[in-house]
Amino acid sequence: MSVDRTTGTAARVVAATGERLRRRPAWLAALYVGNARAVIGRGFRVIRNANWGIIATGFFEPVFYLLAMGVGMGGLVGVVPGPDGRPISYAMYLAPALLATSAMNGAIYDSVHNVFFKLRFGKLYEAMLATSLGPMDVALGEIFMALFRGFLYGIGFLGVLAGMGLVTSWWALAMLPVALLIALGFASLGMAVTSFMKGFQQLDLVPLALLPMFLFSATLYPITVYPGWIQAVIMALPLWHGVELMRQLSVGFFTPLTLVHIGYFVAMSAVGIVVVTLRLRALFLR
Repeated sequence: MSVDRTTGTAARVVAATGERLRRRPAWLAALYVGNARAVIGRGFRVIRNANWGIIATGFFEPVFYLLAMGVGMGGLVGVVPGPDGRPISYAMYLAPALLATSAMNGAIYDSVHNVFFKLRFGKLYEAMLATSLGPMDVALGEIFMALFRGFLYGIGFLGVLAGMGLVTSWWALAMLPVALLIALGFASLGMAVTSFMKGFQQLDLVPLALLPMFLFSATLYPITVYPGWIQAVIMALPLWHGVELMRQLSVGFFTPLTLVHIGYFVAMSAVGIVVVTLRLRALFLR
């Protein structure tokens, strides 16, 4: 009797899955079966057994920058103009930029290093796609896990800011969902780029790209110190949009560019997810 019940349950699950697939367009059903939660569940089981000290390392870098630059050098700099033109301390000017950087770091390092190992050496995605999972299920599951790491870094750093008295507006609470949006954009982009990597040596290109972007995306000083043509280049970088959006939220000051910053990360996320999905299908579903 128990065997019959188990068989009946399995049959109902298969029938329900088949019904969901039939309701989707044919092109989407071939890519996504609606079971990204299986990838997410596996990711949380891995985290539960992981060395949390390693996961936490990416959180401390922006904290050290805040203490060294915002507090240390901030004593020499004094006050600077905020997003709304009112003077604020240098630490308050720097902190939102470092929160955006923290979200970026968490998402990038999870979506690049972990994904690269699973893709090229662990052959994990090849095994996943040999089951009923589609490439978009795998992409969304892995991006969610990178998003979770960015969320941990963001909430931890926001707690540091609150403890240091650098949170002065209720709008600062919106910095956390914005940190998730920034993490989503970078996680999607990071996994998309990683899908083209073939050797460990190419991983060295990641910090080579992140460090200059961090230093020159108006994180430490206003973008106006640069010539006009350099400003145009910086404005094309994703971190600049994240930094500006965080600074506006920190004081509750918004302009039409606020929507541009949000739209940038929405588009960045959508493009990354599409590229990852197509790449996984090209690599493993030939």
